[in-house]
Amino acid sequence: MKTQILSAAVAALLLAGCATSNTAQAPAPAEPVVAATPEPAAPVAVEEPVPTPVAEAPAPLPLENSAAAPATGSPALWRIADEDTTIWLFGTIHVLPTGFTWRNPTIDAAIAESQGLILETVTSDDQSQAALMLMRLGMSANLPPIGERVDAELRPQLASMIARGPFPESFLNGLETWAASLMLVGITLNDLGLDPESGVEEQLELIFELAELPIAGLETPEEQLSFFDQLPEDAQRHFLNSVIDAPEDIREEFNAMLEAWRSGDEDQIAMTFDDDLIFSETLRDALLTRRNANWANWIVGRLAEPGTIFVAVGAGHLAGEDTVQDFLEAQGITAVRVQ
Repeated sequence: MKTQILSAAVAALLLAGCATSNTAQAPAPAEPVVAATPEPAAPVAVEEPVPTPVAEAPAPLPLENSAAAPATGSPALWRIADEDTTIWLFGTIHVLPTGFTWRNPTIDAAIAESQGLILETVTSDDQSQAALMLMRLGMSANLPPIGERVDAELRPQLASMIARGPFPESFLNGLETWAASLMLVGITLNDLGLDPESGVEEQLELIFELAELPIAGLETPEEQLSFFDQLPEDAQRHFLNSVIDAPEDIREEFNAMLEAWRSGDEDQIAMTFDDDLIFSETLRDALLTRRNANWANWIVGRLAEPGTIFVAVGAGHLAGEDTVQDFLEAQGITAVRVQ
């Protein structure tokens, strides 16, 4: 699929400045590793999933259904536990149609018993900070025109996207290829009629904010942008090619992604969320594999602390090959799917 959910996530979370302003400091995770295969550890016992909501938790927030939205959903949810720790692992989609219903009693029970929320990243609500960060990392001198950095057959579609967007071609010409790609993702979201602040993460943040519970990130915003900034130019150009699409194709592709996520179909999630990344091993390794290994190590470290937390990351990290669960399994820890 050409509209990658990871790029949409970065655009939504970093460029729209849509995270909370009163989040807690991120808990100290285990030291991240770059290697794709963590060292095995002793197995950790996993209890049978029996989620029990607590009375102090906020009631589920009501959401209006859009005309086309299903009455409920069953997005994939896993449970990782030992004697005194429970970690709920939930796959998200970073942008949703207005009023799309995805919560159900199983998800609400897991949220209700959790004492904190962990996301991929949290950002300041100051949009200017996010923009300055992107400009600092993403602008360079003496770059070739943006049109020369895409495959020739895609240049008419690129020109069409630029014409539909707010950024002139001269501005994109001054951006490194990865940064220009993220700017174009915003046009894709507009083509879909999606608000970058309408994703699952924003709804989860509101629930935990109202409960005055801590919210933290596995990565900083700068770390997320650095994953793109450190890509070799050929991988950046592959990424740029992947975000160029015609409006009539985008809607069909997004609907397939949305249905795969709503139904919790791991095979379809892997197919629709990760289609382009498989054609660039460098891109896949930087944006999925190494991050999944790091997050698995963080979870292993967090199991040493008692309590219950809710970890929500993009569903593409939890389906297909080299998932977070795969790296946990390599350390003897089983994530039990409960939905």
